[in-house]
Amino acid sequence: MKTVAEKIRELEEKEGQIKGMGGAKAVEKQHASGKLTARERLDLFFDPGTFRETDIFVKHRCVNFGMEKVEIPADGVITGFGQVNGRPVFAYAQDFTSRAGSLGEMHSKKICKVMDLALKAGVPLVGFNDSGGARIQEGVDSLSAYGQIFYRNAISSGVIPQISAIMGPTAGGAVYSPAMTDFIFMVKNTSYMFITGPDVIKSVTGEEISFEELGGAMAHNAKSGVAQFACESDADCIEQIKRLLSFLPNNNMEDPPLAAATDPAGREEAALDAIVPDDPRSSYSMYDAIRAIVDHGDIFEPLEHFAKNIIVAFARMGGRPIGIIANNPQVMAGCLDVDAADKATRFIRFCDAFNIPLLTIADVPGYLPGSDQEWHGIIRHGAKLLWCYSEATVPKITLVTRKDYGGSYLAMCSRDLGADMVIAWPTAEIAVMGASGAANVIFRKEIKAAEDPVAKRAEIIDNYENLLYNPYIAASRGFVDQVILPRQTRPRLIEALEILSTKRETLPAKKHGNIPV
Repeated sequence: MKTVAEKIRELEEKEGQIKGMGGAKAVEKQHASGKLTARERLDLFFDPGTFRETDIFVKHRCVNFGMEKVEIPADGVITGFGQVNGRPVFAYAQDFTSRAGSLGEMHSKKICKVMDLALKAGVPLVGFNDSGGARIQEGVDSLSAYGQIFYRNAISSGVIPQISAIMGPTAGGAVYSPAMTDFIFMVKNTSYMFITGPDVIKSVTGEEISFEELGGAMAHNAKSGVAQFACESDADCIEQIKRLLSFLPNNNMEDPPLAAATDPAGREEAALDAIVPDDPRSSYSMYDAIRAIVDHGDIFEPLEHFAKNIIVAFARMGGRPIGIIANNPQVMAGCLDVDAADKATRFIRFCDAFNIPLLTIADVPGYLPGSDQEWHGIIRHGAKLLWCYSEATVPKITLVTRKDYGGSYLAMCSRDLGADMVIAWPTAEIAVMGASGAANVIFRKEIKAAEDPVAKRAEIIDNYENLLYNPYIAASRGFVDQVILPRQTRPRLIEALEILSTKRETLPAKKHGNIPV
């Protein structure tokens, strides 16, 4: 019988062997490709000394194709929990050095266990994906393994934050779990996602395309909108995930974490008084406006490369995390289109799920016209904005800086869609449509009958602008609560956030609505 000392030594030897992962050569190859190993990623992610690994001794049970003779350390995935900036987080990291991090029955069970624990504990879950895909030798057990993860992604959605880091290959069925989580981080040049790879595409369609062009970080950040962050390296990716977590509560029953209010709440920015140009055809930087009003000018922007005509970002005001949705007048004049509607809708629903107040900044001339938009379903996609603002119960504050026309006025969280407080600058223009279009509709006959139709049209447009291009008619109807000097924006918004911090609103009981996806 083994002595206690021998049993302890046996444990240490087993752990040491497993922690060696796929061996020195495999680790060297991982490093040569510009990637950290799964264990290095977890060590960098968690506060020093806080990570506790679970299920280190789990083994696969496959006996097909000689797999009974194959040892896969930790079955290709490291799972556990720890502290990130002093807060609890569950995580898993696929180990590409061990049989390419392929996913089978027991690999999935390890992931599912930490997913279940994260849900029960009400703690965020982070997955570091780096896998060659399904373990083909395990057949349908491998497919079932993916399905069990997908199911848990859906059940946990809106209850705990779920974050995916794509830090290597993620292909086929493996892409669906990240797509079902709240945010996807990718690493430039070392990570990719796609349903079918370049070789299959070439054999079926004849198209030749590289891995990076098809499913690299920038492809999914700028073209598809599947991923929200494109990072420079594994280390940069991990730091950005930590930053995101700093804005989020542990679960949907908690408020987001307050930070020390080190930027004066009463700070006024005189530069905002001149930020909107006199010429309505000129643009200005919405980023400058946002940075002038948030704490220390600091924002954290998902999807910065996708649908640039709208901005979504996390920030703090008075130390309180907020979600910002703002039209970008420097891109497509800030018009709403299919991609902008999708981008904003998902962000709004995330913030509402996790009790993050919403600040909407409107400078929008309308929905983007054209057959391409109509045929891509701008009606359906645009309706998502109307839906999600109406459904959101967190504090909702709307700031109108300039143009706010027609259906897009409603879509950018008008009073009628549930805005708790609407604040406007004196430069705000709240109207059914722009003056030129209105003149053509209302005064078509007068323009046509005039001796000088061009001069008559210009006169009508000028009169229309003088009459309606202001916030005061909306304010007289109670659709705008305050018209303020732009310099006063930060203190007024912080006051509004503070007074609304105890807001409570419930929706009618139902299983779920049928959002126009």
